[in-house]
Amino acid sequence: MKQLQQTLTRIDGKGYKAYKDTLGTYQASNFILHIDHIQADPYASPSRMRIEVSNDELGLQKEWVSTPARRTALTDFLARSIYQSLRNENLQKGIMIDRPGQEILERTAVVVDAHKTEVRLSLHLPARGRTILGRQAANRLTKDLPRAIEQGLLKHSAEKREQQLQLADQQEALRQFVHDRGAIGFVANGSVLPRESGISDRPLSHADVTTFTAPTELEETVDLPHGKTVTGMLIQAGVTIIVGGGYHGKSTLLEALERSVYDHIAGDGREFVVSAESAAKVRAEDGRSVTGVNISPFISNLPNNKDTQAFTSENASGSTSQAANIVEQLEVGSSVLLIDEDTSATNFMIRDARMQALVAKNKEPITPFIDKVRALYDEHGVSTVLVVGGAGDYFDVADHVIMMDAYQPYYVTEEAKRIANSFGEERQKEAGATFGSLPSRNITPDSFNATKGKKEKVDSKGKHKIIYGTTDIDLSFIEQLTDPSQTRAIAEAIRYLAKHYFDGSLTLNQVLDAYEADVEKKGLEVISPFKGKHPGDLALPRRYEVAAAINRMRTLNMKQS
Repeated sequence: MKQLQQTLTRIDGKGYKAYKDTLGTYQASNFILHIDHIQADPYASPSRMRIEVSNDELGLQKEWVSTPARRTALTDFLARSIYQSLRNENLQKGIMIDRPGQEILERTAVVVDAHKTEVRLSLHLPARGRTILGRQAANRLTKDLPRAIEQGLLKHSAEKREQQLQLADQQEALRQFVHDRGAIGFVANGSVLPRESGISDRPLSHADVTTFTAPTELEETVDLPHGKTVTGMLIQAGVTIIVGGGYHGKSTLLEALERSVYDHIAGDGREFVVSAESAAKVRAEDGRSVTGVNISPFISNLPNNKDTQAFTSENASGSTSQAANIVEQLEVGSSVLLIDEDTSATNFMIRDARMQALVAKNKEPITPFIDKVRALYDEHGVSTVLVVGGAGDYFDVADHVIMMDAYQPYYVTEEAKRIANSFGEERQKEAGATFGSLPSRNITPDSFNATKGKKEKVDSKGKHKIIYGTTDIDLSFIEQLTDPSQTRAIAEAIRYLAKHYFDGSLTLNQVLDAYEADVEKKGLEVISPFKGKHPGDLALPRRYEVAAAINRMRTLNMKQS
């Protein structure tokens, strides 16, 4: 570290490129600093460095990483602790760690192996214009940074660490309970589901906030590790309808379920809300690109004899996009669909009796979702949780009906069925007897060209945009993406898969199986172009979001398997 200080002092006042003299490895008293990459100029992407600490120095115990859930919880905790320490040293704008949000995700910001723990940081090297401020950089790297590492990593709160590890044990046990019961979700009593605002994922903290209380008909009590017992609402497999007046919490409950495919930190309000890992939120998405998707279970006999068994469109409508979104998620293994009437295409969801009487079926190419939802479950075991505000005909096909009233759930299945029976069979079922087989497609190798000009261009912009070569991928309506670092990882995952697996011989589902196997065996950094030096800003995306990005590539070519 003395050598680093001398180098930074020597280059003080020189042109920015002289910062490259600092590339290398430096020994501090209790950690090793690797400076792996120096930004080309003050306005380029930040420099990258790693902190390496022996597990003996950290005091790491085997039980801290005894399960995958504990390992993820530990690295998440350390990343949060280091971020807070950087803030305490007023360094968060100059030295950055990929900051976790409300969800606990597998990340590359902190990685623990058998012998060492590595922290990956980004660094804005100080300058006045393009003139190096070497002495300021020396203070930042040789004085402020060691203090932050000492406090955030080596002297982190053992009590808070243990609390997070125990929470991970409890969340893992709760997920196993839901799985063993053949259910698709659980919402604990006392959960705070409303969020702070439409742009904040933090819990609503108003004194009058209503906490969740399960209806007695769906209430279950679960004993969890470390003496914890939770009681809450168990959502069984099948077709579940959520009803209620506007602003009474229908969509809030569904949003909690869609986000609870991930674990949440203590204090989030959703710590003991869990959903099936394969739950997928689907919606209408006017204008999206669709390639070779078999939407014929929902849509057929389009004008001009347009093929719906391998439907392709540069500008899909609300109904065709929603049909494609559902079929694509089924293709990659989703067994739970989460749907909100508010974000669905009305003509895709239902045709009522009056419209059926006016417009003959042979003039209507859409078979509405209401006439397929039962077959999806009966034939393929695919459950649906559906928010309905105005289509009471769904009572006929529901296994369970939950009414939200002032953010409290009530089990009203019997009353809903009684009302449905009192109206009789007004509308006619339009579907055939079956849903049909689930699709399978192969991606042709010419779908992926990351070259833009003479260089390979793969990047992401925020949470909702990927740049792949000359193609932009719009992920604005992929609602289960929670973090820009997941989007970065999806971009790198597509590049990785294109190089290793997209040769046309494997189905999309098989390719995603290989992706998950590689990540499980080698870690998320297997997809990073930095290869062991600094893949520090990635967070694990599910296969369903990777598939969603691939399916929205406008250069995609597919063939039916």
